[in-house]
Amino acid sequence: MCDCRPKWLSVALVVLLVLLVTAAVRGFFAAIHLVEGNVGGFSRISLWVVICVTLLLAGFEINGRARSPALAEARLLALTARIRPHFLFNALNAVLGVMRSDPRRAETALEELADLFRVLMRENADLVPLSEEIFVARQYINLERLRLGERVRVVWDMAACPPDPLVPPLMLQPLLENAVYHGIEPAKEPGEIVIRFECKDSRLRVELSNPMTAVEGHTHGNQMALTNIRERLMLFFDLEATMTTEVSAGRFRVSIEFPYRPASER
Repeated sequence: MCDCRPKWLSVALVVLLVLLVTAAVRGFFAAIHLVEGNVGGFSRISLWVVICVTLLLAGFEINGRARSPALAEARLLALTARIRPHFLFNALNAVLGVMRSDPRRAETALEELADLFRVLMRENADLVPLSEEIFVARQYINLERLRLGERVRVVWDMAACPPDPLVPPLMLQPLLENAVYHGIEPAKEPGEIVIRFECKDSRLRVELSNPMTAVEGHTHGNQMALTNIRERLMLFFDLEATMTTEVSAGRFRVSIEFPYRPASER
């Protein structure tokens, strides 16, 4: 969490504290007759103290600004690494499940897995076209269908989506993984995941909904993917992005909004 107080308020408080300490020290020495009670001398000392403290705080500010991009990049890499083990475990289990019964499909799945990990292992420090995110999402769904077959149904609503907007990398795949694990896998009947894109007032809205299935063991852990994506949005858009969740009519819905940026700005 960040400190929301104005930075210059902190500077003013530090300078005031230094002035108070300087006044106290001067009064102490004047009281024991070690220095003369010279108001002009006190003013000069105070001025130099304020200048030195201001320069010191300015140096800290410049150093913090210089380090912030590196800290953000490190944080983004940590978020990416958090996805890989969970996804790798599920994907490899899916491939092993069809290796004997359908070797050709298993070979294709391994190629798809290699393509996905090429995306997961890149830096992912910049926004990417939505088409790339959809490609990654479709690769993931193909791998999940190895285990779940036609129980996984995905509806893409692109009617109100502008052509190829820029979006945060690795945004759709964790949402789909969350939807499959909590909404499709524990259910006996096929389930439908609906993904809708809409641009309004220069903001892109992404909405994903999946059926809710109350099964013990699937009620925990769904917050990790959502927290991961929320932190990604903060890194890319700061307070300009929003993410909300709700449960309505037996479905879990995630809504994400952030500024619309066309792919031409990449």
